[in-house]
Amino acid sequence: MKRIITYGTFDLLHYGHINLLKRAKALGDYLIVALSTDEFNLNQKNKKCYFNYEKRKQLLEAIRYVDLVIPEENWEQKTTDIKEYHIDTFVIGDDWKGKFDFLKKQCEVVYLERTPEISTTKIKDDINCSK
Repeated sequence: MKRIITYGTFDLLHYGHINLLKRAKALGDYLIVALSTDEFNLNQKNKKCYFNYEKRKQLLEAIRYVDLVIPEENWEQKTTDIKEYHIDTFVIGDDWKGKFDFLKKQCEVVYLERTPEISTTKIKDDINCSK
């Protein structure tokens, strides 16, 4: 069984997220999503989410491509997650290209092209502009 892992906040879930998850799952048999906790987002990423962790987790668990959702609590846990969950491939959006090459010592690293016309930031900006 080929195991894939990806990481993210997945706030205001949209079709760009779904595209990423679908393409990640196509690379293997079992997809784990490490979902950033509210504390991690606020304290280390300086992001405030619209939906809390539990709501975002519920949404991800309802997607057929996702087999397991785990909490992402810090930047450093990627190396331990890869070992603990016997990961074959680490997948992330290409906006992070090169940033996780150090994980190639543990598994394959794939940077997937983002869906160019959509992002959570764009959604938030569009909503703010319409007010």
